[in-house]
Amino acid sequence: MADVARVAGVSQQTVSRVVNDQANVKAATRERVLAAMEELGFRPNYAGRSLRGGSYRAVGLFMPDLMYAGNLATLNGLMAAAAERGYAVTLADQPNAAERSLTRESRQMAALPVDGIVINMSQKTADFDEFVPLPGLKTVIVGALPHPRCTTVDSDHYGAAVMAVEHLIVHGHRQIRHIAGPVDSVPAEQRERAWRDMLERHGLPVVDPCCGDWSADDGYELGCRLAEDRSATALFAANDQMAYGAMLALRERGVRVPEDLSVIGIDDSLEGVVPHNMLTTVRLNLEERGRAVFEHAVGVLAQSTEPATVRIPGTLVTRASVADLR
Repeated sequence: MADVARVAGVSQQTVSRVVNDQANVKAATRERVLAAMEELGFRPNYAGRSLRGGSYRAVGLFMPDLMYAGNLATLNGLMAAAAERGYAVTLADQPNAAERSLTRESRQMAALPVDGIVINMSQKTADFDEFVPLPGLKTVIVGALPHPRCTTVDSDHYGAAVMAVEHLIVHGHRQIRHIAGPVDSVPAEQRERAWRDMLERHGLPVVDPCCGDWSADDGYELGCRLAEDRSATALFAANDQMAYGAMLALRERGVRVPEDLSVIGIDDSLEGVVPHNMLTTVRLNLEERGRAVFEHAVGVLAQSTEPATVRIPGTLVTRASVADLR
């Protein structure tokens, strides 16, 4: 920092103000300091900044399966909230889901210059119940299971599925099939449980669901099977991609949607992705989930010492894939 001050012809205190983006520096002086930093290849010492200001102004995020639409939307929300507060996001991944550990991932992230940790998980790790967050470093879990020592933030998967199935029942459907998500997925399990609960509550038959991997390709394959079930009047798919794949398969086999079979999904991830999107669905506000995660990790809600269970409700989006049988 002394070399930057010498080249720019200013004090080290002025250089510090520029590095920390403080407002009380004249524009011309700021430009000289920035030019000197570039000339000398100077990079701020984040450890030193933390010692002086008590914060790295960064949040660490573990997010596997980043290419899933839901995870991308959550990341967008978190990054938008971070940018508004002048924070950076440090992103890490664990490619092997079977080897995931909350303890290991939190320790790995704690070695980096971050003020809080966010761990995204759709499957329950082996150490989930025993996990103890590191002292002095707020840890937030993006997941559908409550935790005794950590705040968890997620969509209300059970409530969203209740909303979807209720919409079918209100419109006169009594033979409602289900394409579920992966068997080891907590959100998929909660959506399937809601489907079963709703059918049993209304005295409707429960036919064992088929399980997919969230993809449109799996939805297509399972839709081919469903086309043979002429007693079904409606399909509830655990996400929109599988619903879309199933709709393609049904149409290819002469099953009209919604005249012969109604279809409803969850997440509303197809809007702006596929043309003429006619799928009725329950929208999950995943960008809001990302913003909520940021606030609980390093924002205004991070000061609370009590773990919270935050569940964000879905919104029914009615389009043209559900017929009224009343």
